[in-house]
Amino acid sequence: MKTSRWLPLAAFFALAVLLAAGVWMSRKPDRDALPSPLIGKPAPAFALPVLHEPQRTVTLADLKGQPFLLNVWGSWCVECRIEHPVLTRFAESRRLRVIGYNWKDEPADALRWLEQFGNPFWLVLADVEGRSAIDWGIYGAPETFLVDRNGVVQWKHVGPLSDEIIAKELMPALQKSEGSR
Repeated sequence: MKTSRWLPLAAFFALAVLLAAGVWMSRKPDRDALPSPLIGKPAPAFALPVLHEPQRTVTLADLKGQPFLLNVWGSWCVECRIEHPVLTRFAESRRLRVIGYNWKDEPADALRWLEQFGNPFWLVLADVEGRSAIDWGIYGAPETFLVDRNGVVQWKHVGPLSDEIIAKELMPALQKSEGSR
């Protein structure tokens, strides 16, 4: 009789352990990340409105000449909140232009999010319908692309950026792309 009292509690703890293990496994940096077929190839052309100036359109050609980091985010994205302070610190270094790619988001929600958390972006493009994202192979947020001064994709990361990812992956990719001018 006494063991039957503890059975529901033991079952609860067993489920909690399984849930925690599942969450931990899904947070691994390489989670389901497929290599991008864009690496080493020209970035897909686009013409997207600027979030803060919807009447103004920016194209890939407008951004060529200097390398940039294209960061895909949305106000609905929980992991984008985790990444945001890291991205802000990196943008403040002014090492590279950081372009925001607001994906499948209502402009008012995106603007409110930037007002609340700060705007680290040099420019924010808005892809409300998500049509241009298809050409980039974007399937979630956050995703980040390094595009060199010639418009060639040099690096991609799926998931939130961390200081470690910036130091060990992004910066070497940037230095390599700058050395191959």
